[in-house]
Amino acid sequence: MKVKMISRNPDNYVRETKLQQHKIPRNYDPALHPLEGPREYVRALNATKLDRVFAKPFVCNLSGHRDGVACFGKHPKLLSTLATGAYDGEVRIWDLANRTSMRSFVAHDGFVRGIAYARNGERFFTVGDDKTVKVWNSQAPDVGEEEEPVNTILSRHILHGISHNRKSNSFATCGEVCAIWDEQHNDPIKTLKWGVDTLHTISYNPVETDVLACCASDRSIILYDQREAQPLRKVVLTMKSNKLAWNPMEAFNFTVANEDCNLYTFDTRKLKTPLKVHFDHVSAVTDVDYAPTGKEFVSSSYDKTVRIYHAHQSHSRDIYHTKRMQHVVCVAWSLDNRYIFSGSDEMNIRMWKANASEKLGIIRPRERANFNYQEALKDKYAAHPQIKRIARHRQVPRHVLNAQRKMRVVKDKERVKEANVRKHSKKGKVPFVSEKKKHVIRQDV
Repeated sequence: MKVKMISRNPDNYVRETKLQQHKIPRNYDPALHPLEGPREYVRALNATKLDRVFAKPFVCNLSGHRDGVACFGKHPKLLSTLATGAYDGEVRIWDLANRTSMRSFVAHDGFVRGIAYARNGERFFTVGDDKTVKVWNSQAPDVGEEEEPVNTILSRHILHGISHNRKSNSFATCGEVCAIWDEQHNDPIKTLKWGVDTLHTISYNPVETDVLACCASDRSIILYDQREAQPLRKVVLTMKSNKLAWNPMEAFNFTVANEDCNLYTFDTRKLKTPLKVHFDHVSAVTDVDYAPTGKEFVSSSYDKTVRIYHAHQSHSRDIYHTKRMQHVVCVAWSLDNRYIFSGSDEMNIRMWKANASEKLGIIRPRERANFNYQEALKDKYAAHPQIKRIARHRQVPRHVLNAQRKMRVVKDKERVKEANVRKHSKKGKVPFVSEKKKHVIRQDV
């Protein structure tokens, strides 16, 4: 004779202490949950709406500079340290945790053109309009001591930018030529030139550390290898590129900020066409910086806004702006992937959250699990029209909105004109040119 017994283990429903939550048994049989889909959709909709309600990206404002902020330098070891340079030659070192300026000193006559930390973070380098490269200690001097550079290197050429190698003690400067330096010597190890008047920005590849790239005044982007005697190749665009940033995870890819309101992501193996054209800015893009994950980057523009893009999408996922913020000149993404810094003409440095609705402070495990669940729901229903509309919608300043409308009208007119010319021409005489190929003129090897 068979006897069926109900067996209950107290470990499944009795809590060990009063501080724990009550354990609730759950049957996951889908037949018992016929409304699971609609219920999840409503939760995803509410999560998307709450995301927009709690989107308060502005964290703090760091004021102290007496002229516009020109450049940033991120400390490779300390998340709470940021170096900034201004138009009047002043350099400030900020303690971001306490939101205070730890040090300030005049480093150069004229603009500070670039700041770069050494790979161990013990020293940092500044270049300015006075043709000098100055080396400074990261540690503040003792009380009563003057701020003096550890070393001052006089260059033969005007200097416009500096970048430090991530794995060795070499650094590179750009100006009339691209010069490779060693920390131990006062003369460049190597000078690379490709018949260009001025190189105004330079950047080492963080993965393939012997490769570096420059943006030049003749609208070109030039690639160098410091092991070679000559530059590798260059690509010429329709307008000048202001800044260049390498993807820290995809060694071949880099993004340039261009004067024509767009950003272009290139693959170094195929420079003839960009991988992606990133739209949405309505004025010249001044700076670009990648997140340490390599999945996103942030850009600043003369249209007084900061935009965040997914690396493989054409349109921005977020836009940051304030009424007081003027032309944004420089931008940086913190190495913990949580904050963005922007420096603008009106002498202020602003600190933003990389994720506008992220909660700052301590998050309990159940709260963290709930946030993860909401993120998963938002990803699952992201393509639904209602959720997509709420997630995408942003209020932009009036001048940006008007400029966007004007640009849209101009583009539509050009498209109509091209269609009319094609209609009244011989077949094949007016070819279709993709948006990617329009902006690249030629590639030189």
